[in-house]
Amino acid sequence: MDNSENPQGVVMPPVEGVAGGGTAYGWNDAGLPGSDLTKGSIDPTEVPTADLVHVWCLPSTANVGPQEIPRHLEPINLLAARNERESVQISLRPKVSWASSGIAGVVQVQCTDLCSTSGDRLVVGQSLTLRRVVPILGVPDALVPLDLPISHITLLPGETTAVWVSIDVPNAQPPGLYEGEIVITATKAEAESSLQCLGKGEKHQLYTELRNCLDTMEPIDEKTLDEVVERAKSATTSLRRALLSSLFSEFFSDNGPVDMMDEDAISNLSVRVKLSLTVWDFILPATPSLPAVFGISDTVIEDRFRVQHGSDEWYEALDQHFKWLLQYKISPYFCRWGDSMRVLTYTCPWPADHPKSDEYFSDSRLAAYAVPYSPAVPSDVRAKDYLKKEVEILRTKPHWKKAYFYLWDEVRTAVPWAFPLNMEQYDSVRNMASELHAYAPDARVLTTYYTGPSDAPFAPTPFESFVKVPKFLRPHTQIYCTSEWVLGNREDLVKDITAELQPENGEEWWTYVCMGPSDPHPNWHLGMRGTQHRAVMWRVWKEGGTGFLYWGANCYEKATVPSAEIRFRRGLPPGDGVLFYPGEVFSSSRQPVASVRLERILSGLQDIEYLNLYASKYGRDEGLALLEKTGMYLGPERYTLEHMPIDAMRGEIFNTCRP
Repeated sequence: MDNSENPQGVVMPPVEGVAGGGTAYGWNDAGLPGSDLTKGSIDPTEVPTADLVHVWCLPSTANVGPQEIPRHLEPINLLAARNERESVQISLRPKVSWASSGIAGVVQVQCTDLCSTSGDRLVVGQSLTLRRVVPILGVPDALVPLDLPISHITLLPGETTAVWVSIDVPNAQPPGLYEGEIVITATKAEAESSLQCLGKGEKHQLYTELRNCLDTMEPIDEKTLDEVVERAKSATTSLRRALLSSLFSEFFSDNGPVDMMDEDAISNLSVRVKLSLTVWDFILPATPSLPAVFGISDTVIEDRFRVQHGSDEWYEALDQHFKWLLQYKISPYFCRWGDSMRVLTYTCPWPADHPKSDEYFSDSRLAAYAVPYSPAVPSDVRAKDYLKKEVEILRTKPHWKKAYFYLWDEVRTAVPWAFPLNMEQYDSVRNMASELHAYAPDARVLTTYYTGPSDAPFAPTPFESFVKVPKFLRPHTQIYCTSEWVLGNREDLVKDITAELQPENGEEWWTYVCMGPSDPHPNWHLGMRGTQHRAVMWRVWKEGGTGFLYWGANCYEKATVPSAEIRFRRGLPPGDGVLFYPGEVFSSSRQPVASVRLERILSGLQDIEYLNLYASKYGRDEGLALLEKTGMYLGPERYTLEHMPIDAMRGEIFNTCRP
């Protein structure tokens, strides 16, 4: 899918944005050549949609900003293994306005199933989903689900809108070529109202919106002024959303009554985006090869969703987050921080003797799970007795090999990011690990760190001191998890780190990103390039890490209303610690909303499975050579900025590894 051409002959805008990210923001396409149609009384049911709207496709690594310029529309051709998700973006930009009330117009988006010649299908709504890309701080990031098989999108004058198309290929899907189409049709502004006459479901949604407003504003006694203001803002958002529903469309539009478009009109006037997917005979492993453990703050959930710790609603909220995140091939753990960065981490909120424990830990999609050092829900049982019982039960289970204990977050002083670790914290980790290993000598303790002890240096330089940390923590730590920020662009330093480890004794080297490294190195900050997001996992594979940790995926500022505006934490780069959003921020849905960055993390983890397949057949050195030959990833400052090398890597593996 080559979108490098510029058919309009427009001078490319300068690249602006956040941290070197993506396409242009703030550029104006005044004078863009287009249709001869001018704004006025345009009936979209009588004019080809191609005369009203630019439609073109872009890869999943593109950051499609509101001023993204149009390209030629070309058919979409994708490749996917079984148990893989592959995504692409469809961009829409109005050429003229055919509606009033400050909008350019409304388009209908309709999907078909993807079918093979043998009659197999990838069904819309199950395997094929559509989400609208919504800007956060002006940067495209939130992926808000669209109705299927037909949805309606409002276009604004002079702005590009992107639709994120994802195809999930089931494990048992027969290999072959699957074809379908996505049909884009310009409609009158009230078409959504006409096509979706309010039924019970729509009435219930509107009722829920209004009920939420009441629930938000009623319990304000004894609330602080800040909390009252926040609740008022949330109620305003819900009321505005209710007023913009199709029920009231006749009051904010003057285009007159709407006629249903018949099949012939759609066929003759629509833009049809051809979509082809080749499913090949490779199944991504159910259990990810690389354990990628991501933290979920339980206190953020408690505050925003107003659930009490340990209540039925609390368990339900955590259960929803756990199950939703598994689709991204990551292994979630819940967490809360204590004094001096001591952290309580647990993957399952229920104790080991509860049926839910086996359900969670036996799930094949879970590559690793955190066992809490003390109860996730406070009880009368002493922490030591609780830990001993948990370990005794879990050690008898086949899934015990997935277990790890994460006792301390970045061993250091209590002031975040300011000082290196010290001997007191080292001693705390060793004491806790010794107690644990007395019950379970084979327990795996994970320790994150980014420097050596400042108050007892045992090497001439800070980096040498950092490298010697395993000697000091052995045998109290089995998983040594270091920051990628420490390495900078010196990949050769990896050998110094791994040379100190004893893999024959079960020691592992994991890595993490947190705040740093910054641009141009791979990370997941808002506004970084799409390939920069995806390259985090390429770096892990190239450096040889056996696991990855990310400190938080929902760590936005505190709020006490589910629909409250998302605010990133002060002092952190935009997007750091936030990979998904509450669904209530965008609609009445309680389902979490993924970020574009979370989808690219999934893609990176899937790339690892491709590279592992290639290395299993031809050796790791050949896999490294493939990264270099395709130009996909050579180092933390030398990786592709374009999507084509990714397709080249995947295509080469498809051609050389298929049966």
